[in-house]
Amino acid sequence: MPDSGGLQSVEASQRPDSPVRVFALPPRDNAGARAIVDGFLEALTSDDPSYAMARKYLTSKAAKNWHPERETVVLADGPSPRPTDRADAGEDGRNFELVGTRVASLDDQQAYQPDDRRYEGHLHLSLVATAKGKPKQWRIDTPPEGVVLGKTDFQRIYQSVNKYYYAVDSTGTSGDEGGQKRLVADPVFVRKWADPLTETVKEVLAGPTRWLNRVVTTSFPLKAGLRDGTKSLTPDDANKLTVPLNRSADAIGSAQCKKMAAQILYSLRDLASSSVEEVELERSDGRLMCTLAKGAADALVAPRYSEATEYQYFLDDKGRVVRMPATAGSHEKPEQVAGPMGEGERRMRSIAVSRDQERVAAVSGDGRSLYVASMVTNASLGDALAHSGAKAEKDGFTTPSWDAQGDLWVADRDPKNRRLLVFGQGMADRMQEVRVDELGDDAEIEAVKMSGDGARIALLVHEDGTTRLRIGRVERDHGATGGDVEISVADLRPAAPEMEEVTAVSWAGGSRLVVVGRESGGLQQIRYVQCDGSTPTGQALPGLTRVSEIAAADTDLPLLAHSDDGVVRLPAGAAWQSVLKDGTAPVYPG
Repeated sequence: MPDSGGLQSVEASQRPDSPVRVFALPPRDNAGARAIVDGFLEALTSDDPSYAMARKYLTSKAAKNWHPERETVVLADGPSPRPTDRADAGEDGRNFELVGTRVASLDDQQAYQPDDRRYEGHLHLSLVATAKGKPKQWRIDTPPEGVVLGKTDFQRIYQSVNKYYYAVDSTGTSGDEGGQKRLVADPVFVRKWADPLTETVKEVLAGPTRWLNRVVTTSFPLKAGLRDGTKSLTPDDANKLTVPLNRSADAIGSAQCKKMAAQILYSLRDLASSSVEEVELERSDGRLMCTLAKGAADALVAPRYSEATEYQYFLDDKGRVVRMPATAGSHEKPEQVAGPMGEGERRMRSIAVSRDQERVAAVSGDGRSLYVASMVTNASLGDALAHSGAKAEKDGFTTPSWDAQGDLWVADRDPKNRRLLVFGQGMADRMQEVRVDELGDDAEIEAVKMSGDGARIALLVHEDGTTRLRIGRVERDHGATGGDVEISVADLRPAAPEMEEVTAVSWAGGSRLVVVGRESGGLQQIRYVQCDGSTPTGQALPGLTRVSEIAAADTDLPLLAHSDDGVVRLPAGAAWQSVLKDGTAPVYPG
C-alpha cells in the first residue's frame, strides 16, 4: 500500500465481458492422423456458420456428403478420441472412436432434447492427394453424422429463442378470444454468431417442431421461405425489418399476412440482439404484402392476463383468500377477496385463481373436496365439484390449475384411484378423466401446472422413489362425429433432468418455468428451466430456506414463494421480502 502521493478518481465499469469468439485453423501439412482428428473436433466448436474450415479436414467426397445441421450431440466434457488400430496402418487408413456422456442433442429442427446415454462415435481417415506434387495427407472420409461438442462450447455457441405459432382449440382451428389468437412459444436453438435474426425468421417459416405440431398451427403457407438469393435480413434505421418471401406466399391476403407478421414480431422479441419494431412482408416480385408494427401485433394477439392485471393471491392464517398488487410496497397489507373464499366460509389449503380473475378454485383443508366460487360479494360456496376417496390428507387433491380456455385441472392422489381430472369451464357436470400417455402404473402426479397458452402441462411425477418434472402436450380431439371433446396428455418429456428431486414448479413465461429442487447430494435451490429441458445461463436466483410452493407470472412480476418465513416475494434486483408471515399457497392467476 502506498503511503504518499495524490488520489485519483476511477470510474467503475459495469460493462459485461466481451463474448469470446473462436476461429478454426486449417489442417497443417503432413499432420498426423491424431492431429487431424483433434483439429476437426476443434473446428466444430468454432463460430463458423457453414463449418467451412471443418470441411477442410474431410476428403472432398465426405465434405460434400456431410450434413452438420442434421444433429448436434452435446456431451458433458466434449468428445474424447482414441485410436482403435495400429499407428502404422498406412494405406489401410486409421480408425478412431469418439466417446463421452451425452447431455442433450439438437435434431434437424434445432429442437433440444435432454439425454444421458453414453455416446460412441467413429471416424475413419485415409491418405489422399490434396495438391499436385505434394505427398498424400490424412483426411477424414467417415465423419460423425452431425456435430459433436461439449456442453461449455454448446452454451457459448448457441442461444435459445422462442418461435411462435397459434394455439389450436378443440375444433381444430386456431383458438381465439374475441377474434384474438393465442400464441404458443416453441423453443429452438440458433447459433449466436451465424446471424441469429435471419436464422430465427427462417425457423419461424419452417414451421413448428414435431413435438408441438399437433397442438399449434402457423399462418405461413406450406413451403414458405425467403426469396431466392436472400442471404441476410437487417432492420433499417427505423427498426423496420423487410422480409422478402418466395412464391408460396404470393396469393396470401392482408388479414393472413398480418398474422404471419405477428408471428415474426413475437419471435424476434425474445431475441436479445433484435430491436425490430415493425415487420414488412414482400411478395416474390418485390410488391408489398403487408406491414405490422408492435402495437398492432399486440392488438391481434390474445393478451396474457398477467399483463393487464397484476394481483398476487394467497391464503392468510385463517385459510381465507387474500390478494395484493404485485407492485405494492412491503408495508402494504393484503385485502380479502370478495365472495365466500375471502369470507372464510370454509378453511382451504390450496387455491387457483382463474385467468380472468373472476373465480377461485380451492381444495379443502382435508384435501378431499374441490370447490369453485365466484369472487363476487354475496356469492355462495355451493357444493363441491368433486370428492377424493383418499383416507390420508396428503393423498387428496393437488393444487388446481386453470388453462387458457377456462378449464380447471387437478390430480387426485387417492392410491386406489389415481387420476388427472379436467372440469370444462370449471363446472362439475363437465368433468373428464384425462388419459396421460407414457405414465407408469405406479406413477403418482403430485402437482399440476397449466401453461398460459393451454397447449402444455407441467406435471410433478413421483416414481421409483423420486419426484421429477415432466412436460406434456395437451391434445383436444372432437372425434369424427364432432361429439364431446376428448382431452389427453401426450408425449411426456423430462425437464430439469439434472434435478433428482423437484419440490415445486410454476410457469414463468411462454417456454420458461421456475422450479424448486435439488441435485443428487446437493441442497435445495431455485432455478429457471426451459420446457424443452435446457437450462438458461446467467439466471441464478437467491436461495431460500425450505421452499414448499413457488409462483411466477408470464411477465416479469416478482416471484412468490412459501417458505419457513411464510409468503415471500422476490422483486427484480432485490432480495426476498416478507409478504405475510403466516400466509400459505401463493399464486398468480392460472
